[in-house]
Amino acid sequence: MGGFRVTGTARDTDWQAWQESWDRQQEWYLPDREERFRVMLDMVEAFAGPEPRVLDLACGTGSITDRLLRRFPKATSTGVDLDPALLAIARGSFAGDERVTFVTADLKDPGWADRLPHDSYDAVLTATALHWLHSEPLAALYGQLGGLVRDGGVFMNADHMPDTDTPRINAAERARRHAVMDGARAGGALDWADWWALAAKDPVLAGPTAERFRIYGEHADGDTPSVRWHADTLRAAGFGEARAVWSSPSDSLVLAVK
Repeated sequence: MGGFRVTGTARDTDWQAWQESWDRQQEWYLPDREERFRVMLDMVEAFAGPEPRVLDLACGTGSITDRLLRRFPKATSTGVDLDPALLAIARGSFAGDERVTFVTADLKDPGWADRLPHDSYDAVLTATALHWLHSEPLAALYGQLGGLVRDGGVFMNADHMPDTDTPRINAAERARRHAVMDGARAGGALDWADWWALAAKDPVLAGPTAERFRIYGEHADGDTPSVRWHADTLRAAGFGEARAVWSSPSDSLVLAVK
């Protein structure tokens, strides 16, 4: 993997190279990933202006935080996640940046929000993450977010939200997407398993990677409910309005306003 320096110490690890590698791996699955981030930040600006206080929920390596701060240099971000390997990359990438705080917490723990540095946020953002949760704990999480987002603030979730009423459309989209992915794979793109195999061999990330697989297992076992389910559940959680503000053939970005 080009760009990596194997030194065995966190101080000398090329965290930016790991960030970029994670982005490329995610883009193999989500070629329109940057477009959803752009729309997400457009809506943050529309509701909260250029200096928002943001909660990056299930933040991973800090992909949302990275784009947030590049677009809004006066923004602040709290990233929360349980994955020790992805959090190691996030903390290494943003070390010394006083605008960013990272918190280790399990979103299925009813008391996870007690660890946050703030009681409320202008925007809570998450992408390609909450499908790790089943519908019941996700609904409970949405209820907690109803108390974290300030009045007039927003929550946004970009994820796979299929419509089971359109099976032929779903099948055609999936077939085409996988054909494109197979072509990229033949050209050397890393998939999920490849990326984690590299992390497991890195002297600094090997330990955190082993721990993350003890926590999560190999793959998500959660649910992928429809846009309608997300919108209805968010309104029941105390948000005044909720609907999709962006969609691709496979994914959607749901926005809820407090």
